Amino acid sequence: MKIKITLFAAVLFCQISFSQEIKKDSVSANELSEVKVTTATRTERVLSSLPLPMTIITSEAIIKSGVTRLNEILSEQTGIILIPDESGFEGIQMQGLDAAYTMILIDGVPLVGRSAGVLDLSRVSVGNIERIEIVKGASSALYGSEAMGGVINVITKRPKKDMFSGSLSYRYATFNTSDANTNLLWKKKKFSANLFANFYSTDGYDLDKSTPLKNVEPFYNFTIQPKIYYDFSENLKLIMSNRFYDMKMDNVAIIDSENYKGDAKEKEWNSQVKLEHKWSSKVYSEYEFYATNYKNDSFLNDENNVTYESAYYNQWLLRPEIRTTLSLKNDKLTGGLGLNYETLDRTYFDKKVEFNSQYVFLQYDYNPTERWNIIAGFRYDNHSVYASQFSPKLAANYKINENLSLKSSVGYGYKAPDFRQLYFDFTNPSVGYTVLGYNVAEARLDQLQEQGQILSRAEGINFNSPLEAESSINFNFGTFYKKNKLRIDANAFYNSIENLIDTRVVAQKTNGQNVFSYFNISQIFTYGLEFNSTYDFTKQLSVSFGYQYLTAKDKSVLDNFEDYQYIRNSDLQTVQINKSDYFGLYNRSKHTANIKVAYSIPKSKTDINLRIFYRSKYGMFDTNGNQILDKYDTFVADYFITNLSISKYIGDKFMLQGGANNLLDFTDPSQISNLAGRQLFARIQYNF
Repeated sequence: MKIKITLFAAVLFCQISFSQEIKKDSVSANELSEVKVTTATRTERVLSSLPLPMTIITSEAIIKSGVTRLNEILSEQTGIILIPDESGFEGIQMQGLDAAYTMILIDGVPLVGRSAGVLDLSRVSVGNIERIEIVKGASSALYGSEAMGGVINVITKRPKKDMFSGSLSYRYATFNTSDANTNLLWKKKKFSANLFANFYSTDGYDLDKSTPLKNVEPFYNFTIQPKIYYDFSENLKLIMSNRFYDMKMDNVAIIDSENYKGDAKEKEWNSQVKLEHKWSSKVYSEYEFYATNYKNDSFLNDENNVTYESAYYNQWLLRPEIRTTLSLKNDKLTGGLGLNYETLDRTYFDKKVEFNSQYVFLQYDYNPTERWNIIAGFRYDNHSVYASQFSPKLAANYKINENLSLKSSVGYGYKAPDFRQLYFDFTNPSVGYTVLGYNVAEARLDQLQEQGQILSRAEGINFNSPLEAESSINFNFGTFYKKNKLRIDANAFYNSIENLIDTRVVAQKTNGQNVFSYFNISQIFTYGLEFNSTYDFTKQLSVSFGYQYLTAKDKSVLDNFEDYQYIRNSDLQTVQINKSDYFGLYNRSKHTANIKVAYSIPKSKTDINLRIFYRSKYGMFDTNGNQILDKYDTFVADYFITNLSISKYIGDKFMLQGGANNLLDFTDPSQISNLAGRQLFARIQYNF
């Protein structure tokens, strides 16, 4: 461990010491800080002036990394951990908060289709991405529910001048994995268009050859994304965008020593129509209508081709929204209002359920002096099921000099109870336990009791008051420094979440199993520090270093530690532990870090990208029976992952690329299901 810490410290020291000897120059790190972004404020802002913690991933960085799916490129960013759920989908953990608290957008509109709060990020190809904007910290003041932990906005490419261009690419990788892209851009006078198509297939992978089942079964998917733009005039522009996604996977299981086979299908469709209207030099409006549908169907048949189990999921979201920005000298006032109408019909729901909500938001971007920028705003959501939510936010940036600025923000976030937590009605057919959504629990418990399936009900449990939305307070304080060839971005954060929704036993069944439902139970908090730096030694060599320290704990455990302070050791003896032995929340590492080296060889038109990622130990399960994660439980050991890509350009049109993800072939089959071992790849791309 000392060697690991020394390695990272040495890289950081080199960056700082070399910065003392350099002269002013225009370098990529500093150019990146001048990129204009929109997600954090819903207006165009220069990245370096933002008072909020934000990360940009450019299309160039995506191409040079050699990755093809959104989950892969996000996993390479500081402070972002991808956590697989029980279905194998990878969700995003930011600032120690679960995937359910991060909103995922494509061109400013949300994706739907979460499984237990997790979106399958591999649904999104990166072949047509212009940039990815990541806002960390509570963003409910602009985006409402699901943005309690942050927002990730995938922005696709758009033609900006008269042109016809595009690219064709094919990538082949380990596990017989193929990825083919076509991206076409065309613009002539007032009319322009973008057509993107992607096909992806793989044989899956198997980390444990001793079992007949694979970690990931074979599957394929394709995406078609057409976009049309029409400029009625310089002041009135129309955008029409669609996205179609289709996936099919083999579905295999072994139950009671019998083989079951079937398949699983996903279909996603979304459509966005937006009118951009510039009323005058001071007033700009956007009128947007968005509709999306996500379906998931799966089945398992026994050896006689008789259906053993089937499941379906069908979610719709309709959202009209109007936004207007008023420019007042150096300041901007942005307001908007909209409506969300959402339905879900799925297995284990008694009937199709629906939500509807109306919302309004207002934000003031204030620049009292050249050094100060202050952003104040709020959003109000009126919901049909849970209590109305008021979400304020305040942020400030102070520019000390042309190289150094300080930034801070405080915001309120919330996460509404989802359909599953309100309407789930599931009984495990083999084990026999039952999980009930809060809104249906009372009636179903009465029904089960009448049927003689309930032995006893938990005392003091009732469903008289509505399940409340989870809420959070988020604080960020950071600094941004850039001078010559050095760029440093640091941010300290704190999150406190109240009314956390979790499961609790509400009854015991006559078969000895429990009935669970969802309740506002506990309060958790996370805090830590995130650090990113980039130093360009020369125009050909750039080194980046990123690090996050994280603490994430349950406040109710600390306040009532006497309920958890006894464990059973390996000899089944009762042992008392101290509060300092409490490690915190599951699946959180105290330390994560990365080093990225980018080296280009102009004479041979070759780029080399080496990325090394470190994650410290984390706990997955309570193995000593005291219902918390303490240092005496079993942990996943710390590990390194190394990715390498080499790109060779032939003229202006061809690119050849090769490399390896997980170059050193690290796996831990029993603990880490989403690390597939070494994956070699080769890619060819033609640009025209």
